[in-house]
Amino acid sequence: MNNSQHRAVTGRSQVRRGELIATGRKLFADTSYDALSMDDIAKHAGVAKGLIYYYFDSKRGYYLAIIEDSVAELVSRAAQDTELPRAERVYRTVDDYLRYAQSHQAAFRTIVTGGVGFDTQVQSIRDAVREELIATIADGAYGRRDIPMLARLALLGWLSSVEGITLDWLGNQELKRETVCALLMRLLRGTVRTIAEFEPECPEPPNEPLPAALSDAVRAPVEA
Repeated sequence: MNNSQHRAVTGRSQVRRGELIATGRKLFADTSYDALSMDDIAKHAGVAKGLIYYYFDSKRGYYLAIIEDSVAELVSRAAQDTELPRAERVYRTVDDYLRYAQSHQAAFRTIVTGGVGFDTQVQSIRDAVREELIATIADGAYGRRDIPMLARLALLGWLSSVEGITLDWLGNQELKRETVCALLMRLLRGTVRTIAEFEPECPEPPNEPLPAALSDAVRAPVEA
């Protein structure tokens, strides 16, 4: 097989693997991990069961690949729009986080709660997501990803509240996403103000103006 043929095979394999992951994301969005057998997955995907084993080795390997794919999307959302003013970037990071959670509820719950039982690999994936989100928020607030431990702990506390609020919101969604985003931004502002009181290396960022639509959303009263 020459190089061009090898690249073609590799490309087709990547496409097929991506298609299987996309199918799995839909399946696990509606059905629990334990309720789906490999036979069920193969039937829905329209492939032989052996093909899934070929790409993922096991059901758990398939599940972890789906979670990693979901995480990659969540992190890429947080990392985009780096050319925007810092305040606007922070707002869009929080808003994109909520949009992702709303559109991928099963994957989001798995990422935040740690997966099937106490799965150390999923926990590790979740921790990596947290670190990336904290670094993104820190970069937006302070212009740097590497921050003192006290500041990191405070942002981690804020992010933990974000996870809890988002999970509860997904359970009923009585509030608009924009309202929840405004609430989380206000909580973040309070966290950043507290960090400034304790950590001179992280002074409270100046209030950069947001575009009118975003400014109204953040300052509006919290209502349904």
